[in-house]
This record gives sequence, structure tokens and C-alpha cells, in this order.
Amino acid sequence: MSSPLEIAAVILAVLYLLLAVRENIFCWAAAFFSTLGFLVLFWQAKLYMDSALQVYYLAMAVYGWRQWRGTAHSASPALPITRWALSQHVRAIGLVCLLTFVSGYALSSMTDAQRPFLDSLTTWGGVVATFMVAQKILENWLYWLVIDSLSVVLYLDRELYVTALLFVVYLIIIGFGWSAWLKTYRSSTASD
Repeated sequence: MSSPLEIAAVILAVLYLLLAVRENIFCWAAAFFSTLGFLVLFWQAKLYMDSALQVYYLAMAVYGWRQWRGTAHSASPALPITRWALSQHVRAIGLVCLLTFVSGYALSSMTDAQRPFLDSLTTWGGVVATFMVAQKILENWLYWLVIDSLSVVLYLDRELYVTALLFVVYLIIIGFGWSAWLKTYRSSTASD
């Protein structure tokens, strides 16, 4: 049975993503409060890497707000959407894989963590993808597609059904986010 805390965190998380698609700065406020709820939920579910990720998300909500400041009421965002070079993606994915192995191994041998490698992979992937959102890197949506697909499996395993449903909704919204940001990116690069 889902708790009121889980439902509130899910609603705020959906609001975060919908506002992020629109490049609305208030997405970061919704992210901050949603994160507080998930921090407690994931700790109770013994998903320690996801719990740690929530602490990072709290900091990134503040960072994202500061990065995007001034874009909430502006016709042209102060921080433009950009892309990473292939070499940046290779480094980011390599780092995620390395950190996943290290933390997954540590969690599996030293704690009672559930699904430590999958938990680690979604966590480290989320760290990179959230940084990409705060920097308005277009490909963040593709990273989230992979991370959120794996997260559905992880949350179903831990019987966090409403949270798993949230990530299914995220998968749908990701398509809209990619499309909206790609359109903005193309229009800004066409005018350069």
C-alpha cells in the first residue's frame, strides 16, 4: 500500500518533470520537495544508493535553480540548451560504469542493500543526468530514458508501485521533453 508521503513525492516529481520540459525554473522547487519525500521512502526500502542520490538531488535542486535563474519570466532562456561531444558521453558513461561496480560491490558485501548493482547504476546514472539537466544538455533525456526504464524494474522489485508508475509516466514525458528541447536547440542554432 502506498503511503501519503509516496503519493505526495510522486505528484511533485511529475510536476518537476512537466516544468522542466517547459524550461520553467520552478521545476527545481518541485524537485526539492519531492526529493525530501523520496529520501525517506528509499531509506525505508533499503535502497541506500537511491537514498544517497536524494541528498545529491537536494543539492542539485538548489544548483539548478541558480543555473536557470532569470529564465522563469524570460522569452529567451539565459542558459541555452547545448549538446555534449561524443567524447564527453564516453567519459560520463565510463564513469557511471566504474562507480556502479565499486558501489555495487561495496553494498553487496558490506550492507543489507537490495539490488545493489541496479540501485548503484540508476543512482550514478541519475547523478550524471541531473547534472546534464541543470546544464541544459539536450541528451539528458536519452540518459533518463535508460535510467528510468531500469528504475521501473527496481521499484517494482521493492514493491514501490506508485513510484514505479511514476517512472512509467516519466518514460512518456521524456519523449515530450526530448522533442521540446530539440526544437528549442534547433531554433537557437539556426539563428546563430
